[in-house]
Amino acid sequence: MVVDTKKLKVVGWSTGTVGRHVIAGIEAHKDLELVGLWVSNPDKVGKDAGLLAELGRELGVAATNDVSELIALAPDVVIHTAMTDDRMFEAIEDIAVLLEAGINVVSSGPVILCWPWGVLWEDGLSRIEKACAAGGSSLHVNGIDPGFANDVLPLVMTSLSRRIDLVRVSEIADYSTYYQPVVMGDIFGFGKPLDFEAMLWQPGVLSMGWGPVVRQIAAGLDLTLDEPLEEIVDRRPAEVDTSTVSVEIPAGTLGAVRFQVVGKVDGVPRIVLEHITRTHVDQVPEWATPPEGGGCYRVEILGDPQMKVDFTHQGEDGDHNDSGMITTAMRLVNAAPHVVAADTGIVTALDLMGVTGRGVA
Repeated sequence: MVVDTKKLKVVGWSTGTVGRHVIAGIEAHKDLELVGLWVSNPDKVGKDAGLLAELGRELGVAATNDVSELIALAPDVVIHTAMTDDRMFEAIEDIAVLLEAGINVVSSGPVILCWPWGVLWEDGLSRIEKACAAGGSSLHVNGIDPGFANDVLPLVMTSLSRRIDLVRVSEIADYSTYYQPVVMGDIFGFGKPLDFEAMLWQPGVLSMGWGPVVRQIAAGLDLTLDEPLEEIVDRRPAEVDTSTVSVEIPAGTLGAVRFQVVGKVDGVPRIVLEHITRTHVDQVPEWATPPEGGGCYRVEILGDPQMKVDFTHQGEDGDHNDSGMITTAMRLVNAAPHVVAADTGIVTALDLMGVTGRGVA
């Protein structure tokens, strides 16, 4: 038997907080080869991927902002990690162009594409599905949250259940070391007055961002949810002046928030997505706290039996926000070979329950 040892050709798309870890992950993966790199910053054009990823050595791949150059490389897959929270329409078009060119895409966003049915507007969904069909390509959107921590992990746990009454998936984290100024300041509204209507608190936005998590779990459990999903938000002020790596938070401005997206069946909550986000570990002590360090993902399944798992992670530097970027990146990198092999169209976590770290062990 002849074994095909050909590596998949991969293009990285961005060199930010997640993208630089993608480059390192591709370099470490025995089945992948980095052949191209897209950057939005013109100052990065022409620079070597290894240096942009802070690997301390060159990889022989120069960055470009010319999409046609990357398409001409005929890569098997693009791992797309550009910021999409504040440019969802543009990001969907970027991805669609790649799919139409016959290039598979694995992406960290827009997160609405984790499970777009019932969430994504009809034109946007049609754009992606037609692009996949035209190029014979596949798209998978995932990460750590939305992603593995609140789709694969809870669904695997439900395989131990005799009866399921409620599935609750939570992120409980201190964001003080999370470097994303746009996310922290404009999207969450940290450091702004409590009545500032940041993007996340507009009606329907939470259901677009995390509703796909609730709907994907429901699909995995064969549940039909009531519509619309319920959104619950509790915003709390910082009691003292607080500094984070992204924004300054004066006392009295938004310092912590707890939100939920609730999926009900016949009026009874059955699936709950929850975020408890602090900007200092001592804020709002009555809310749930992680078992150790600055953050965790928690899965609770009520029924028979009762189950709870706290999933903690830390980078080699001890910071959970750094490892959050690494886990997001590596979920995409390790999924890439499976997405290349998948059938044409949108590929969900339900389709990829067998992804492992096979290529990096």
